[in-house]
Amino acid sequence: MPGKLQPDILKKNVLDFAGAEREDLLVGGGIGEDAALIKVPEGILAASSDPVTGATKNAGSLLVHINANDLACKGADPSWLIVTLIVPDSLGVEFIKDIMNEINETCKKLNIAIAGGHTELTSKYSEPVISGTMLGMTKHELSAKKIQEGDLILATGHAGLEGMSIIANDREDLFAKIFNDDEIKIIKSWGNNFSVVKPAKILRDFARYMHDPTEGGLNGALYEVQQGADKGIEIYYDNIPVSNLTLRASRELNFDYMNLISSGMLIAVIQPEKISHAQEKLKEANINSKIIGKFTGNNKIPLSTHEELWKILRLSA
Repeated sequence: MPGKLQPDILKKNVLDFAGAEREDLLVGGGIGEDAALIKVPEGILAASSDPVTGATKNAGSLLVHINANDLACKGADPSWLIVTLIVPDSLGVEFIKDIMNEINETCKKLNIAIAGGHTELTSKYSEPVISGTMLGMTKHELSAKKIQEGDLILATGHAGLEGMSIIANDREDLFAKIFNDDEIKIIKSWGNNFSVVKPAKILRDFARYMHDPTEGGLNGALYEVQQGADKGIEIYYDNIPVSNLTLRASRELNFDYMNLISSGMLIAVIQPEKISHAQEKLKEANINSKIIGKFTGNNKIPLSTHEELWKILRLSA
Protein backbone atom coordinates (compact mmCIF):
# COMPACT_ATOMS: atom_id res chain seq x y z
CA MET A 1 0.00 0.00 0.00
CA PRO A 2 1.33 3.49 -0.84
CA GLY A 3 1.72 6.16 1.83
CA LYS A 4 3.18 6.35 5.30
CA LEU A 5 4.27 3.01 6.76
CA GLN A 6 1.88 1.35 9.21
CA PRO A 7 3.12 1.74 12.81
CA ASP A 8 4.03 -1.94 13.32
CA ILE A 9 5.94 -2.04 10.04
CA LEU A 10 7.59 1.30 10.84
CA LYS A 11 8.82 0.05 14.22
CA LYS A 12 10.28 -3.22 12.93
CA ASN A 13 11.89 -1.84 9.78
CA VAL A 14 12.84 1.75 10.69
CA LEU A 15 12.52 2.76 14.34
CA ASP A 16 14.34 -0.29 15.73
CA PHE A 17 17.44 0.94 13.86
CA ALA A 18 18.23 3.97 16.01
CA GLY A 19 22.01 4.19 15.75
CA ALA A 20 24.17 4.96 18.77
CA GLU A 21 22.66 5.84 22.13
CA ARG A 22 23.37 9.44 23.10
CA GLU A 23 22.38 11.24 26.29
CA ASP A 24 21.79 14.49 24.39
CA LEU A 25 18.93 12.90 22.38
CA LEU A 26 15.99 13.63 24.68
CA VAL A 27 13.25 12.41 22.32
CA GLY A 28 14.09 10.39 19.22
CA GLY A 29 12.06 8.66 16.54
CA GLY A 30 8.92 7.03 17.88
CA ILE A 31 5.28 6.29 17.10
CA GLY A 32 3.36 9.56 17.51
CA GLU A 33 6.46 11.72 18.01
CA ASP A 34 6.43 14.57 15.46
CA ALA A 35 9.99 15.78 16.02
CA ALA A 36 13.23 14.92 17.77
CA LEU A 37 14.43 16.88 20.78
CA ILE A 38 18.19 17.33 21.13
CA LYS A 39 19.91 18.90 24.12
CA VAL A 40 22.35 21.63 23.05
CA PRO A 41 24.26 24.23 25.11
CA GLU A 42 21.63 26.91 24.37
CA GLY A 43 18.66 24.69 25.40
CA ILE A 44 16.71 22.13 23.35
CA LEU A 45 16.85 21.90 19.56
CA ALA A 46 13.79 20.40 17.84
CA ALA A 47 14.22 18.79 14.42
CA SER A 48 11.77 17.17 12.01
CA SER A 49 11.59 16.08 8.38
CA ASP A 50 8.56 15.58 6.14
CA PRO A 51 7.80 15.34 2.39
CA VAL A 52 4.79 16.38 0.33
CA THR A 53 3.36 13.43 -1.60
CA GLY A 54 -0.41 13.74 -2.02
CA ALA A 55 -0.79 17.29 -3.36
CA THR A 56 0.41 18.92 -6.58
CA LYS A 57 -1.06 22.41 -6.23
CA ASN A 58 0.31 24.59 -3.42
CA ALA A 59 2.91 21.90 -2.67
CA GLY A 60 5.55 24.46 -1.66
CA SER A 61 3.33 26.16 0.88
CA LEU A 62 2.16 22.81 2.21
CA LEU A 63 5.77 21.65 2.64
CA VAL A 64 6.51 24.57 4.94
CA HIS A 65 3.33 24.16 6.97
CA ILE A 66 3.62 20.40 7.61
CA ASN A 67 7.22 20.75 8.78
CA ALA A 68 6.48 23.85 10.88
CA ASN A 69 3.51 22.02 12.43
CA ASP A 70 5.70 19.12 13.52
CA LEU A 71 8.07 21.47 15.32
CA ALA A 72 5.25 23.50 16.85
CA CYS A 73 3.81 20.27 18.28
CA LYS A 74 7.03 19.91 20.25
CA GLY A 75 6.60 23.41 21.66
CA ALA A 76 9.30 24.85 19.40
CA ASP A 77 9.47 27.98 17.26
CA PRO A 78 10.04 26.85 13.63
CA SER A 79 13.08 28.85 12.53
CA TRP A 80 15.21 27.16 9.85
CA LEU A 81 14.14 25.06 6.84
CA ILE A 82 16.34 22.83 4.68
CA VAL A 83 14.72 21.93 1.33
CA THR A 84 15.37 18.95 -0.95
CA LEU A 85 13.92 19.09 -4.47
CA ILE A 86 14.42 16.20 -6.91
CA VAL A 87 12.51 17.21 -10.03
CA PRO A 88 11.88 15.34 -13.32
CA ASP A 89 13.77 17.12 -16.09
CA SER A 90 10.52 17.22 -18.06
CA LEU A 91 9.21 19.79 -15.55
CA GLY A 92 12.35 21.91 -15.83
CA VAL A 93 13.77 24.84 -13.92
CA GLU A 94 10.52 26.82 -14.08
CA PHE A 95 8.85 24.25 -11.84
CA ILE A 96 11.71 24.55 -9.35
CA LYS A 97 11.40 28.34 -9.36
CA ASP A 98 7.62 28.19 -8.79
CA ILE A 99 7.97 25.76 -5.86
CA MET A 100 10.78 27.80 -4.28
CA ASN A 101 8.76 31.00 -4.66
CA GLU A 102 5.88 29.36 -2.74
CA ILE A 103 8.25 28.09 -0.07
CA ASN A 104 9.89 31.50 0.20
CA GLU A 105 6.63 33.42 0.62
CA THR A 106 5.26 30.99 3.22
CA CYS A 107 8.53 31.03 5.18
CA LYS A 108 8.48 34.83 5.28
CA LYS A 109 4.99 34.77 6.82
CA LEU A 110 6.15 32.37 9.56
CA ASN A 111 9.55 34.04 10.14
CA ILE A 112 11.45 30.96 8.92
CA ALA A 113 14.81 31.18 7.13
CA ILE A 114 15.59 28.82 4.26
CA ALA A 115 18.97 27.57 5.48
CA GLY A 116 19.97 25.39 2.51
CA GLY A 117 19.25 22.02 0.96
CA HIS A 118 19.69 20.14 -2.31
CA THR A 119 18.16 20.64 -5.77
CA GLU A 120 18.51 18.52 -8.90
CA LEU A 121 16.85 17.63 -12.19
CA THR A 122 16.60 13.91 -12.93
CA SER A 123 15.36 11.52 -15.60
CA LYS A 124 14.73 8.74 -13.04
CA TYR A 125 11.39 9.99 -11.66
CA SER A 126 8.09 10.93 -13.26
CA GLU A 127 6.90 12.89 -10.20
CA PRO A 128 8.84 15.44 -8.11
CA VAL A 129 10.22 14.55 -4.68
CA ILE A 130 9.71 17.54 -2.36
CA SER A 131 11.03 17.22 1.17
CA GLY A 132 11.91 19.54 4.03
CA THR A 133 13.77 19.44 7.34
CA MET A 134 12.75 22.02 9.96
CA LEU A 135 14.79 23.15 12.97
CA GLY A 136 13.92 25.36 15.93
CA MET A 137 14.58 25.94 19.61
CA THR A 138 12.28 25.08 22.51
CA LYS A 139 12.27 25.09 26.30
CA HIS A 140 9.57 22.41 26.43
CA GLU A 141 10.12 18.65 26.57
CA LEU A 142 6.79 17.34 25.31
CA SER A 143 6.47 13.59 24.80
CA ALA A 144 3.78 10.91 24.60
CA LYS A 145 5.61 9.09 27.39
CA LYS A 146 4.54 11.84 29.83
CA ILE A 147 0.80 11.22 29.33
CA GLN A 148 -1.10 10.10 32.45
CA GLU A 149 -4.42 8.30 32.95
CA GLY A 150 -7.22 10.87 33.18
CA ASP A 151 -5.52 13.40 30.89
CA LEU A 152 -7.88 15.02 28.38
CA ILE A 153 -7.49 15.34 24.60
CA LEU A 154 -8.20 18.80 23.18
CA ALA A 155 -8.62 19.38 19.44
CA THR A 156 -8.53 22.49 17.24
CA GLY A 157 -9.34 22.66 13.52
CA HIS A 158 -11.63 20.07 11.90
CA ALA A 159 -11.26 16.50 10.68
CA GLY A 160 -10.24 15.90 7.08
CA LEU A 161 -9.69 19.54 6.15
CA GLU A 162 -6.39 18.93 4.33
CA GLY A 163 -7.70 15.98 2.35
CA MET A 164 -10.83 17.89 1.36
CA SER A 165 -8.71 20.82 0.14
CA ILE A 166 -6.43 18.52 -1.87
CA ILE A 167 -9.41 16.84 -3.54
CA ALA A 168 -11.02 20.20 -4.36
CA ASN A 169 -7.80 21.45 -5.97
CA ASP A 170 -6.55 18.29 -7.68
CA ARG A 171 -9.83 16.43 -8.42
CA GLU A 172 -12.49 19.13 -8.57
CA ASP A 173 -14.40 16.87 -10.95
CA LEU A 174 -15.27 14.59 -8.02
CA PHE A 175 -16.80 17.47 -6.07
CA ALA A 176 -18.63 19.05 -9.02
CA LYS A 177 -21.54 16.62 -8.63
CA ILE A 178 -21.73 17.11 -4.84
CA PHE A 179 -21.16 20.83 -4.21
CA ASN A 180 -21.98 24.11 -5.90
CA ASP A 181 -19.24 26.54 -7.00
CA ASP A 182 -19.36 28.57 -3.77
CA GLU A 183 -19.00 25.45 -1.63
CA ILE A 184 -16.03 24.23 -3.67
CA LYS A 185 -14.44 27.65 -3.24
CA ILE A 186 -14.88 27.35 0.53
CA ILE A 187 -13.24 23.93 0.57
CA LYS A 188 -10.32 25.19 -1.53
CA SER A 189 -9.87 28.05 0.95
CA TRP A 190 -9.16 25.50 3.70
CA GLY A 191 -5.70 25.34 2.14
CA ASN A 192 -5.03 28.58 4.04
CA ASN A 193 -5.72 26.82 7.35
CA PHE A 194 -3.06 24.09 7.43
CA SER A 195 -0.87 25.77 10.05
CA VAL A 196 -1.18 24.80 13.72
CA VAL A 197 1.70 27.03 14.83
CA LYS A 198 -0.59 29.62 16.45
CA PRO A 199 -2.66 27.23 18.64
CA ALA A 200 0.44 25.17 19.45
CA LYS A 201 2.25 28.25 20.77
CA ILE A 202 -0.71 28.90 23.07
CA LEU A 203 -1.07 25.30 24.25
CA ARG A 204 2.61 24.44 24.75
CA ASP A 205 2.53 25.94 28.25
CA PHE A 206 -0.39 23.65 29.20
CA ALA A 207 0.22 20.40 27.32
CA ARG A 208 2.09 17.24 28.16
CA TYR A 209 2.06 16.35 24.46
CA MET A 210 0.81 17.67 21.10
CA HIS A 211 0.34 16.03 17.69
CA ASP A 212 -1.00 17.05 14.27
CA PRO A 213 -3.07 14.45 12.40
CA THR A 214 -1.55 14.04 8.93
CA GLU A 215 -1.70 10.76 6.94
CA GLY A 216 -4.26 8.44 8.49
CA GLY A 217 -6.28 11.40 9.73
CA LEU A 218 -7.59 11.76 13.26
CA ASN A 219 -7.97 8.01 13.75
CA GLY A 220 -4.36 7.49 12.74
CA ALA A 221 -3.17 10.23 15.08
CA LEU A 222 -5.12 8.86 18.04
CA TYR A 223 -3.75 5.38 17.35
CA GLU A 224 -0.22 6.78 17.39
CA VAL A 225 -0.88 8.60 20.66
CA GLN A 226 -2.19 5.40 22.26
CA GLN A 227 0.92 3.53 21.18
CA GLY A 228 3.31 6.26 22.24
CA ALA A 229 1.67 6.68 25.64
CA ASP A 230 1.00 2.95 26.09
CA LYS A 231 -2.48 3.82 27.36
CA GLY A 232 -6.04 3.49 26.11
CA ILE A 233 -8.34 6.29 24.96
CA GLU A 234 -12.04 6.96 25.35
CA ILE A 235 -13.12 9.00 22.32
CA TYR A 236 -16.02 11.47 22.55
CA TYR A 237 -17.25 10.99 18.97
CA ASP A 238 -20.08 13.53 19.31
CA ASN A 239 -17.45 16.19 20.03
CA ILE A 240 -15.27 15.53 16.96
CA PRO A 241 -15.06 18.83 15.01
CA VAL A 242 -15.99 18.19 11.37
CA SER A 243 -17.53 20.38 8.66
CA ASN A 244 -20.93 19.53 7.21
CA LEU A 245 -19.24 19.74 3.79
CA THR A 246 -16.84 16.96 4.78
CA LEU A 247 -19.73 14.87 6.12
CA ARG A 248 -21.60 15.27 2.83
CA ALA A 249 -18.54 14.34 0.76
CA SER A 250 -17.86 11.29 2.94
CA ARG A 251 -21.38 10.00 2.30
CA GLU A 252 -21.34 10.65 -1.45
CA LEU A 253 -17.82 9.32 -2.09
CA ASN A 254 -18.00 6.59 0.56
CA PHE A 255 -14.95 7.41 2.68
CA ASP A 256 -14.28 7.74 6.42
CA TYR A 257 -13.44 11.35 7.27
CA MET A 258 -11.77 10.14 10.48
CA ASN A 259 -9.06 8.61 8.26
CA LEU A 260 -8.65 11.55 5.87
CA ILE A 261 -5.36 13.48 6.05
CA SER A 262 -5.89 16.41 8.41
CA SER A 263 -3.02 18.91 8.57
CA GLY A 264 -4.56 21.97 10.22
CA MET A 265 -5.93 19.96 13.12
CA LEU A 266 -4.07 19.90 16.41
CA ILE A 267 -4.56 17.52 19.31
CA ALA A 268 -3.11 18.37 22.70
CA VAL A 269 -3.05 16.20 25.82
CA ILE A 270 -3.71 18.33 28.88
CA GLN A 271 -4.30 17.67 32.58
CA PRO A 272 -7.97 18.13 33.60
CA GLU A 273 -7.15 20.97 36.01
CA LYS A 274 -5.49 22.97 33.19
CA ILE A 275 -8.05 22.41 30.44
CA SER A 276 -10.35 25.36 31.17
CA HIS A 277 -7.49 27.85 31.25
CA ALA A 278 -6.11 26.43 28.01
CA GLN A 279 -9.48 26.77 26.26
CA GLU A 280 -9.87 30.33 27.56
CA LYS A 281 -6.53 31.28 26.01
CA LEU A 282 -7.55 29.73 22.70
CA LYS A 283 -10.87 31.57 22.76
CA GLU A 284 -9.08 34.88 23.35
CA ALA A 285 -7.19 34.17 20.11
CA ASN A 286 -10.47 33.31 18.29
CA ILE A 287 -9.53 29.62 18.04
CA ASN A 288 -12.30 27.07 18.57
CA SER A 289 -11.53 23.90 20.50
CA LYS A 290 -13.27 20.71 21.61
CA ILE A 291 -12.48 18.09 24.23
CA ILE A 292 -12.59 14.89 22.16
CA GLY A 293 -11.45 12.23 24.60
CA LYS A 294 -9.48 11.16 27.63
CA PHE A 295 -6.88 8.57 28.60
CA THR A 296 -8.36 5.69 30.55
CA GLY A 297 -5.58 3.18 31.25
CA ASN A 298 -3.91 0.37 29.35
CA ASN A 299 -6.87 -1.02 27.38
CA LYS A 300 -6.18 0.33 23.89
CA ILE A 301 -9.09 0.61 21.46
CA PRO A 302 -8.75 -0.59 17.84
CA LEU A 303 -8.25 2.31 15.43
CA SER A 304 -7.50 2.21 11.71
CA THR A 305 -4.39 4.02 10.47
CA HIS A 306 -5.03 3.72 6.71
CA GLU A 307 -5.30 6.88 4.60
CA GLU A 308 -8.47 7.47 2.57
CA LEU A 309 -7.06 10.15 0.22
CA TRP A 310 -5.28 7.73 -2.12
CA LYS A 311 -8.49 5.78 -2.74
CA ILE A 312 -10.44 8.96 -3.44
CA LEU A 313 -7.87 10.39 -5.86
CA ARG A 314 -8.10 7.16 -7.93
CA LEU A 315 -11.88 7.38 -8.32
CA SER A 316 -13.32 7.93 -11.78
CA ALA A 317 -15.38 11.10 -12.28
